[in-house]
Amino acid sequence: MNEHYPRVRLYSVISGEQRSLYIRESVSLTFYMKRPHQEIVQEVMRCLEVYLRAIGPQVLGWYADPYSGDWEELDDKGWAYIRRLMLEEPVAQIWLSESPSETTGYEFLYRGRLLKKNVTSALSFILPTEYLEAHGPGHVRELALELAAKLPLSSGHGGLCFNYPESVVGTTDAIRDMSFRHPGLDIPGFHFDSFSIGTRVKGVHWLNFLGQPVLGELGGAAGLRARLRSPGTTVQELDGERAVVTLGTWPEAGDTEQGRTLPEYRELAHVLEPWLYMDRGNWGGFSDEDMRRWERRFLD
Repeated sequence: MNEHYPRVRLYSVISGEQRSLYIRESVSLTFYMKRPHQEIVQEVMRCLEVYLRAIGPQVLGWYADPYSGDWEELDDKGWAYIRRLMLEEPVAQIWLSESPSETTGYEFLYRGRLLKKNVTSALSFILPTEYLEAHGPGHVRELALELAAKLPLSSGHGGLCFNYPESVVGTTDAIRDMSFRHPGLDIPGFHFDSFSIGTRVKGVHWLNFLGQPVLGELGGAAGLRARLRSPGTTVQELDGERAVVTLGTWPEAGDTEQGRTLPEYRELAHVLEPWLYMDRGNWGGFSDEDMRRWERRFLD
């Protein structure tokens, strides 16, 4: 157990023998952009280059083919295929990973959409907590800021999450109890959230990126700063009428059994409540009541 978050290591068992890690704690840097895919594809590709420089160019070794669903090796041919999908198609669904069979904590996900009402293009970079521990939270925050600087984001966040393959039905059954005990561990719903989040804000995290129109409705960075009193909270104004709210030096999972309820997260949640995205469908293992309780975990 790290002092800031628990070690989450849940394994699936294949044929009664081989174990495969399928749920772990990780760090997610995720951004939502109310822009169509072809308008932002160059920025997205530049962000992928930044991520690869940070983790090493050989770490991501596999991609999920969006047409067959099969995992394929990310060799020179694979990279050429990914670039063609990104540059030539009107929409894009990209999932790159270190391993095709285990959740290692290194992943790149992108959903480039055509715009309709609340449909939003979304981009996510996953890092294992071992990377956070090796390089420090300051380095991870600077990486998040470098990525955000290249994107026309409406909102975004960086912080702890349960890292698991979203496409596997029933996976979230195993994390229900932990999710209520550790409210700072997000449960990602990247694919489905991008269909309906629009310009709203997806919860409260260690790093909270706010763009327009939400930041303007809060009175800008100065207006937001005036509403936040927690000593570890900072509000930094960014270019393009944007800001990032940082809740402490480290991302925290909290622990309700030990009275660590993350008051700075709760404070920001109450400030952002009118703009929070709370329209997610149910996960496996979560009732309707569970779902609403989890979404309001920093409010009630």
